[in-house]
Amino acid sequence: MSSGLYNTHKADFDKTLDLTKLKPYGDTMNDGKVQMSFTLPVKNDDKGTEAARILAKKMGLSEPSVAFNQSLDTEYTFYVVYGSCTHTVDYTDIHVQAVETTTMEMEECNEYIREHIGRKVVMVGASTGTDAHTVGIDAIMNRKGFAGHYGLERYEMIEAYNLGAQVPNEEFVKKAIELNADVLLVSQTVTQKDVHIQNLTELIELLEAEGVRDRFIVICGGARITHELAKELGYDAGFGPQKYADDVASFAVEEMVKRGMGKKA
Repeated sequence: MSSGLYNTHKADFDKTLDLTKLKPYGDTMNDGKVQMSFTLPVKNDDKGTEAARILAKKMGLSEPSVAFNQSLDTEYTFYVVYGSCTHTVDYTDIHVQAVETTTMEMEECNEYIREHIGRKVVMVGASTGTDAHTVGIDAIMNRKGFAGHYGLERYEMIEAYNLGAQVPNEEFVKKAIELNADVLLVSQTVTQKDVHIQNLTELIELLEAEGVRDRFIVICGGARITHELAKELGYDAGFGPQKYADDVASFAVEEMVKRGMGKKA
């Protein structure tokens, strides 16, 4: 009997999809079902719950309901709200700037460097400014890497220098020049109040002021970094979540060759 019910459910399943009016999917196509969470600086009572529901409705959810609420303190409450999104997006009209490169595995990248550059590539990375978190730059640079992707320190043809966290932009540039770097890698993890944008902008301005911007391939990365944002700020590329050392290395060495930073006498 359960099998029959299951088959009936599959037969009734709505597969209608209009990519020009794309909505979230929950139980059936185009039902718009979403779940969101947020904190309000109010007591955990009926009035607070209603405030959360009304706020969700103003965000564009129809028939929102508070599925969960919990006190974080006497004057702060965490809410989980469920409802249907009334808005749509035209998926066919979306154009996203993305890093255009073919990701090479470590040995492929090493061989590419040997053939097209003919020497070790020097990459210097750090979490610059006030950012004290090294999780991002360590995932890219440390020998063990992250999620099965080896870090740049493991690459035979890459000389990787991880300067750590809270490195002032001035010190970062000075060290890059001292090491005769080819590639600069900047990780930004702490991004409250857009401090990452301020810091990233300052670095490019400093490189330009020193007259050395064109000397380097400059790449930034972090949870809120997109390739589009990076390009707007003057970087050669930006890598967000789910990107690894092989993505960064592949782009960097291919860009070096494109810019004539290949084999040197």
